[in-house]
Order: sequence, then C-alpha cells, then structure tokens
Amino acid sequence: MPPIGTAIGTPPDWDSMDISVPPPALRLPGISMAGFSQRVPAPMDISMVAHPSVTLLIDLSEGDGIVYDAHGKAGRGSAVIGLLPGELRASGRVGTCLQIRLEPALATAVFGAAAELSGTLASLDDVWGRHAGRAEDRLRAAGSWHERFAIATELIGRRLDTSRRVDPEVAHVWRRTLAGRGRVRVEGLADEVGWSRGRLCARFRSQLGIAPKRAARLVRFDHAAHLLAAGRPAADVAAASGYVDQSHLHRDVREFTGLTPAAVARAPWLAIDDVAWPDTWPDT
Repeated sequence: MPPIGTAIGTPPDWDSMDISVPPPALRLPGISMAGFSQRVPAPMDISMVAHPSVTLLIDLSEGDGIVYDAHGKAGRGSAVIGLLPGELRASGRVGTCLQIRLEPALATAVFGAAAELSGTLASLDDVWGRHAGRAEDRLRAAGSWHERFAIATELIGRRLDTSRRVDPEVAHVWRRTLAGRGRVRVEGLADEVGWSRGRLCARFRSQLGIAPKRAARLVRFDHAAHLLAAGRPAADVAAASGYVDQSHLHRDVREFTGLTPAAVARAPWLAIDDVAWPDTWPDT
C-alpha cells in the first residue's frame, strides 16, 4: 500500500516491498508517480491521511485487492482521493499498486470538476467510466514498471483538457502556497494576482474545492509531518513550520490525522517517502 496511511492497524511490510519511480523522461509537471509491489501479497489495515494532492490509486493486485472505508461507506479497487478526504481506512490483501499524485490545479484538467472530489473518495469507474477498466488491464499486463509508467503518462496526457484548466491566478496561488510550505498570507497572495481577498477565496474554493487558508494549513501540516518523521522534536517542528507553539501543532496534527505528533513521527507512510517521492519536503 502506498505510504499515505498511519501507524494504526497493520501497516505494510516495507522490507518485502519493491518501490519504483519513473525516469525523468516520463515525469510530467505537477504529477508524481510511484509503483509498489509486495513480493508476497500480505494483509494490511491502515488509516489514510490527507495530502496536498489529488491522489489516484490504481489497484493492480490479483484477487480482492484494496478495500476502502470512507465515512462509513465501503469501496473496493482503484480510486481517486480528493483533498481532505476525512476519516478513511484502507485494508485488504495487497500485491501491486500504482499511486499517482496530481497537483489540484492540474487535477481539474485531468478529471474535470476536481473541486467536486474535495473531501471525498470516488471509484475510478465513477470518474473515468468505461475507460477505467481498460486502463487497469493495460497496466496489469505491462511487463515492467517502466512500461507501466509510460502507459500511465500516456493515459493522463490523453485526458489533459486545456479548456478545463483553472484560472492562472488560482494556479499561481497554489504554487506559491507549496513553495512557501503553507506559511503564506491570503491577503498577500491576493495582492500578487491583483484580486480582492474575497474574489480569490471564491475562485480558489470553486475550482479546487478548498479555501486558500485551509490549503495553506494542509501544506504546512504536510511539511511538519515530514519533520516529525525525520526525528525532530515536536517543539522544534512547531517553530520550523510556522506554528504559534507546540499546542498549535498538536491541534493541526489531530485535525488532519486523528493522531498525536508522536504517533505521526512513527507512521510508516512517511518512512519511505524519500524513496517513493524524491521531491518530498526536505528535513529542514
């Protein structure tokens, strides 16, 4: 299972899992991919955590594969996870899975109304229709991860629709939020793009499904979580990530994960980020 779960339940055995990433020639701006292959399919049961991306999980396992439980509603197989999916668990006997992360601004051009995905989990069939099964079949039949990444790049590139792109101002504000690791002020970003604060908030929310301030909190949390996983003390992480104090950090961690900072520091979903996602936040 991809590294976006918590230490609750039965985490994946990373020692028995092979992790692959695409070569530079197959990387698209705003999109990251990683492939996970369990040498011997094994059961897992983990809680999944919000990440500042729209996540596409393509389950290539034989048999039952991944089972999701979101808001008390069960689902199975490949899925699209929007921003801030809330309480979400994944379990099952997992063998092979492709995870694709898309910046929210780009997800709109790939999936259409990306804002409607915010706070939700949808099956790939619901999002891609009849093309979902064909995509899975092609990816499952591929002889290597390099071939799978090439197929995935082709499939996503084919679905890119420039007519569905978000406003350039919204895309700029998202990029600035990422670059600033969430330590940005909405008023300043509005000034940068020449909009009022109200217009920015309205357009950002309608197109990405999240308010600019909450997006900044999500990005800041993600940076803090990586620092915690790197072994930094919670007090140091709070100061380095722009929190008022350690209790402020604790509240955000609790909101986004349901865990304490100490539990997040032990979470297996961050243990291999430097392998699966080489462009992840640095430990500074």
